[in-house]
Amino acid sequence: MTSERRKRFGEYLARLRLATHKSQRQLAETLCQMTGTASVTRNEISRYERGGRVPDDWLPALSVALGVSLEELERAAAYARGETLPDGALSSVETLGYLLPDHEESLGPLVSERGRRVGLSAAEGLASRAHGLRLADDVVASGDLLGPAFRELRGAVRLYRETSHSEETGRSLLTGIGELAQIAGWIASDAGQHAEAERAYLLGVSAAREAGDLSLVGNLAGSLAYQHSNTGREDEGVSLARAARDEAGTDAPGKARALYADRLAWAHTMAGDAQSAMRELGEAHEALTDGEGPVWAYWVSPEELQIMDARVYTELHKPIRAVPLLQEVLDRYDSARTRELALYLSWLVVALADANEPEEAARAARRMLDLTADFPSARTAERSRVVLAKLEDFRDVPEVRAVLDQHAA
Repeated sequence: MTSERRKRFGEYLARLRLATHKSQRQLAETLCQMTGTASVTRNEISRYERGGRVPDDWLPALSVALGVSLEELERAAAYARGETLPDGALSSVETLGYLLPDHEESLGPLVSERGRRVGLSAAEGLASRAHGLRLADDVVASGDLLGPAFRELRGAVRLYRETSHSEETGRSLLTGIGELAQIAGWIASDAGQHAEAERAYLLGVSAAREAGDLSLVGNLAGSLAYQHSNTGREDEGVSLARAARDEAGTDAPGKARALYADRLAWAHTMAGDAQSAMRELGEAHEALTDGEGPVWAYWVSPEELQIMDARVYTELHKPIRAVPLLQEVLDRYDSARTRELALYLSWLVVALADANEPEEAARAARRMLDLTADFPSARTAERSRVVLAKLEDFRDVPEVRAVLDQHAA
C-alpha cells in the first residue's frame, strides 16, 4: 500500500510541475538555485515522480517552486509514507490525485508540431458535437448512442494528437475532448458499461486539467463519483464528489456549483449520511440562484434540483416530503425525455409504497414500465427491478398484483 501511495504522490508532484510549465530538468535547476546547492538532478526529480522516494528534505523548496503550500505538501508526503491522517486532512487536489488512477490515454502538452495546422474552428466543432450528443442523450437510448459517442471521442483525441495548433487552440481542443469524454462516459454508464465509462471520465479529467478548465474537471470527476455511489462504491463516491467540488472551487459558475452539491448530496444519501445530504441539498439551491453556467450545465434547473430533493427524500424514507415534489415536477415534465421520466416515476413508486398508497404506486409503476419496455437503458432496467421488488409487499392489492403478473418476466 505504501508503494502505491508513493506512486500517487509522485503523480501529484508531476501534475504540479506540469502546471508550472517546467521540465524535470528545469525544476531541478530551480531547486538548486533556491537552496544554493547542486545536489538535485533531473534524475532525482524523475525518481520522486515515479514514486521511488518521498523528497522529505526538499518539501519547503518544492512548495515555493511549485506554488503550493508547505502544509499541503507535508500532508501529502505523510500520506505517501503510509501515515494515517484524520478525515479531511487531504486537500481536494491531493484527494483527486489518489482517487483517480492513471489513464492509459492521459493527455499532456503537445510535443509534436507535425501534422496539418488547425485553428479554433476545429475546437468549436468538438464543442458543438459534444453538445449535440448531450441533447441526443435527452431523448435517445444509450444503447443507440454508445457507438457514436465513443467514435466522436476517439476522433477528438486523434485530432489533438495528429495536428499542430497554437497554445490557445490546443487548450480549446482539450476542453472539447473533456466535454466529449463526459457525455461518452455518461452514456456508457447508463448502458451499464461502467469500466468503459470510468476510462472515459479519467481521460476527460486529464484533458480538462491540461486545459485549465477546473469547472469541467469537477463535472467529470463528479460524474464518476455519481457512478461510484450507484454501483456499490459509496465511500469512494463521497470522497470523489467532495474533492471534485473543492477542486472546481468557489469561483465555478452557479449552475456548476449546484450540480456539484447535488452529486455530493446523492453520494451522502447512498452512504447513509442523511444530515450531510440535507445540507448539500440546501447548498445546491443556494448556488443555483447565481443562474449562470457553462453549456454542459444547460439542464441544471430548479425543477431538476426538486427531482434530486425528492430522490434523496425517497432513499431516506421520507415519503411525505418526496411524493408532492415528484408529482409536481412529473406533471409538467417533457414526455420526450423517456429515460428521465421513467427513472423519476420509479422513485415516485417507491415513495408511494412507503407512504402505504399501493394503488397509486401501481398506477405509477405501470406508466414507468410501459415507458421502458422498448428503451434500452441499464439504469431503467435496474430501477424496474427495484420497483417490482418494492411492490411485492402489496401483492394482495388487485392493482398491484395485475402489474406484477404482467411484468413477472
